[in-house]
Amino acid sequence: MNKPYNYLFKFIIVGDTSVGKSCLLLQYVDKKFRTDHEATIGVEFGAKQMIIKSKVIKIQIWDTAGQESFRSITRSYYRGSIGAILVYDVTRRETFENATIWVNEIKKYGNDNIVIILVANKTDLSDIRKVSEDEAKEMAKQNGLEYIEVCAKQNYKVDEAFQIITEKIYKKIELNQIDLSNEKCGVKLGSKGSFIEDNQQEEKKRQSLCC
Repeated sequence: MNKPYNYLFKFIIVGDTSVGKSCLLLQYVDKKFRTDHEATIGVEFGAKQMIIKSKVIKIQIWDTAGQESFRSITRSYYRGSIGAILVYDVTRRETFENATIWVNEIKKYGNDNIVIILVANKTDLSDIRKVSEDEAKEMAKQNGLEYIEVCAKQNYKVDEAFQIITEKIYKKIELNQIDLSNEKCGVKLGSKGSFIEDNQQEEKKRQSLCC
């Protein structure tokens, strides 16, 4: 059951098509895994709450399409997001190489305080892996990103990925590095009853995104 929250964080999931973005979201929110692949059309949505230092934080997560034809839609969500989850497939090297392009795009169109975590997915397929953990860690370090290896299929470290980025954002709030008065910062202060209103708004957004 949703509780009144102290903060609302807006996240965006990006990356090439078929890297497992929607599976990551579904596993995190509903603890389910979808075996059949169906490309995201435009943007999909999910939400969940977690506790950080006794504060209830609600996370709104926008899962975007990886195809170039939907890139303009994806860009429109950068500015209003405080967190970006950049996913690549460890068995497809091109998705890792394209991660640099995604990072540049996030930094270009996102707000100055956006936190990015690089997520290596499909780590269960170690026999056909094409990108090493050390190489990915170095890329993340060079670009100032958080990094984690997960497996959406096996629900391996999925929760931890969202925990890491949420804690990093909350630390920025504690250090007064985020202007909470700015509506486009990707963080909203909560209040009693606000979660009901936001749920209604989320449902309207989901309906408006249907193609």
